[in-house]
Amino acid sequence: MTGGAEDQLMRALHDDHAGALWSYALHLTGGDRTRAEDVVQETLLRAWRHPQVLDQSQGSARAWLFTVARRIAIDGWRAAAFRSEVTTDTPPELSISDGTERAVQGWLVAEALNELSARHREVLILCFFQGASVADAAARLGIAEGTVKSRTHYALRALRLVLEEKGVTQ
Repeated sequence: MTGGAEDQLMRALHDDHAGALWSYALHLTGGDRTRAEDVVQETLLRAWRHPQVLDQSQGSARAWLFTVARRIAIDGWRAAAFRSEVTTDTPPELSISDGTERAVQGWLVAEALNELSARHREVLILCFFQGASVADAAARLGIAEGTVKSRTHYALRALRLVLEEKGVTQ
């Protein structure tokens, strides 16, 4: 087949099947227009590379195009699943955690704890930083469990106020 005859057959193939192929590709890609365009373009490129398709009857040429489009879409899904690629208009802002923010927060909390009364500080350290239960804290401090709960409540309120004074907000 000569280049001119092949070009004419390719144009005819496009004119006869591009609309249906586009609709099918759009369906295959779940409405992703960009991906559907890629599928159609790759399908037509493969048809151009396989000129024997161009000489087929209209029905079998369409079936071949749809089969190729389906395989291209499946290959794309497999590749995307492997890459876990997410397409977006704007790149996400990446926060790189180097531990600085956590260290600063730790220093602020330590400073705030030092400003609490000894009783409030000791109950918070036991219950929150050392993981003691209310019963364990009560036994260690030699006070009633209800007192531990009450001190913890008021200590947290006082800690929140001290942190707010230092500019720390929730």
